[in-house]
Amino acid sequence: MLSLRLVPQRWKSPLVAALTAVTLAGCGSAIPFAETTGSIHSARSAVHPPNSAFTGPFPHDFPIQGIDVSKYQGDIDWAQVKASGVQFAYIKATEGGDHIDAKFQQNWNGAKAAGVARGAYHFVHWCRPWREEMRNFKQVVAVERDALPPVLDVEATPESKTCKRRLERGPAVAEMREMLREMERHYGKKPVIYTTVDFYEHILSPNELQEYPIWIRSVKYSPHVKYGSRDWHFWQFQSDAKIPGIVGNVDRNAFKGDHKQWLAFVTGVQDADKPHNLPASMPVKTAGTSQVLLPF
Repeated sequence: MLSLRLVPQRWKSPLVAALTAVTLAGCGSAIPFAETTGSIHSARSAVHPPNSAFTGPFPHDFPIQGIDVSKYQGDIDWAQVKASGVQFAYIKATEGGDHIDAKFQQNWNGAKAAGVARGAYHFVHWCRPWREEMRNFKQVVAVERDALPPVLDVEATPESKTCKRRLERGPAVAEMREMLREMERHYGKKPVIYTTVDFYEHILSPNELQEYPIWIRSVKYSPHVKYGSRDWHFWQFQSDAKIPGIVGNVDRNAFKGDHKQWLAFVTGVQDADKPHNLPASMPVKTAGTSQVLLPF
């Protein structure tokens, strides 16, 4: 994901098949800042991503592992990605009021066909009205029952040539709230906020919009170092991962939870280990579980 200037105060469907397989086998004195492109790392081994200072929990402590992608990953062989152990993928769909990621539809269809649980994310351009941003996203991303909850990607873009707006906490949070409400209204699922450390510290810390799941970026430190006690759902912990089926680097992410919690997050069913609480079309096996982890 990408990285404005801020004021200090930012069923048997392929998804179910993937989930079953797992169960079975981001005006005042402004501060400029920038984040490098985020990334996701491998989880199998006690080895940390290069140059990290993780002290625990470690990325490999979480069994549900995934990636996030955009046009920059080029043509992806989703079958290889799936075979490598990737359990979910967040795919860039739109940015601002009119930009569509060139590889979105290809990635969206490819991930589904391969049985990789997938969701779409929208990158906020802070100089477009929020209604235009949401209109763009809704026109591109269809409402699909088996898709993961949508993501609102909020980051600082100090090097942007088209938007020099200086963000203030109040207005920025208010705009985010409107976009999040519209996402939830349209898709029927509570959206996730993706944020970087700098945006979080100046706009969201410590408890703005805490009613929404948060996806944090922290490729050097363990989550609590930069995000304190803020609870999180996804952790983007590496930006230069190598995954079979993808040429070049890709972001690596972990879901905070076990297989049962993952199924509950995706389906909205809290007692996900009880088949009678799930839709009739969603088979669930509760015995013989094993973890599927990505190789280094």
